[in-house]
Amino acid sequence: MILPIVAYGDPVLRKVGAEIEEDYEGLKTLIENMWETMYNANGVGLAAPQIGLPIRLFLVDTSPFAEDDELTEAEQKKLKDFKKVFINAEMLDETGELWPFNEGCLSIPDIREDVSRNDTITLRYQDENFKEHTESFDGILARVIQHEYDHIQGILFTDKVSSLKKRLLKGKLNNISKGKIQVDYKMRFPMLKKGR
Repeated sequence: MILPIVAYGDPVLRKVGAEIEEDYEGLKTLIENMWETMYNANGVGLAAPQIGLPIRLFLVDTSPFAEDDELTEAEQKKLKDFKKVFINAEMLDETGELWPFNEGCLSIPDIREDVSRNDTITLRYQDENFKEHTESFDGILARVIQHEYDHIQGILFTDKVSSLKKRLLKGKLNNISKGKIQVDYKMRFPMLKKGR
């Protein structure tokens, strides 16, 4: 089932997500719905707060990045084959050089900005079967995971741009929260009684 994506301005996007247990009600269906919602909106990642749930769950599928001709064949293969569910993730380390990359977000449609993030991260998380993993990721994988991890920490990519950029974006962000935007996927706007 395709779920509405929560728009900028909704308080749920600012909450630090709660950890969940293996017996979290309807988890398997929730994950299936999140995949379907993400693909419907042409996203590469989706976090539970973006569908209104303040829990530590996000998923990532970087296969759309695999079509970038500037990447090596090995990098393309790594991105093409990367599809994961992250539950109760905890950032252990962020290292390497900071590098800028143009980011967008399904909760903040039509806004894209360069954000600098570390090249390499180490994360402890559980998969959809609650098997624990500690893994390091780099490059675009690290970037997408950091973006989604931020969501379960109550952080948005627009928080990471300069104060001047924030001031310039204020009007656009207010319009998004009021539903004054055209999107081709289902959204829920905080300033409207009903999402569309």
